[in-house]
Amino acid sequence: MGFIFSKSMNENMKSQQEFMLMNARLQLERQLMMQNEMRERQMAMQIAWSREFLKYFGTFFGIAAISLTAGAIKRKKPAFIVPIVPLGFVLIYQFDLGYGTLLQRMKGEAENILETEKSKLQLPKGMITFESLEKARREQSKFFIDK
Repeated sequence: MGFIFSKSMNENMKSQQEFMLMNARLQLERQLMMQNEMRERQMAMQIAWSREFLKYFGTFFGIAAISLTAGAIKRKKPAFIVPIVPLGFVLIYQFDLGYGTLLQRMKGEAENILETEKSKLQLPKGMITFESLEKARREQSKFFIDK
């Protein structure tokens, strides 16, 4: 009688463990999908911001370039044109970020760093552990009562 009861308990426990494992895996997959969705939304916002900034900066750059060129011609001082160069670099950067291939090049460089320069990515004092977090939490909390 005890053997049958024990066998039934073991089967029940095994099915419960399989269910818990499947549930944990499903939860992890959902977390990963949510994190990826958040990352994609943040990237979309960055690209949208860059495109919006480009509209305003492009207008500013156009007005500044025309005004500075007119001032250089009118006063016969080519030094008035010099500010167009750094402003042009900013304009080109924003255009490349918003409409060009800058993000793809950055992604490629990031993948290269992940593959070939792993040592530069390591955290000081190594990976964070539960024990190190608990130690820091206890040190910060003056009212913590350890039982």
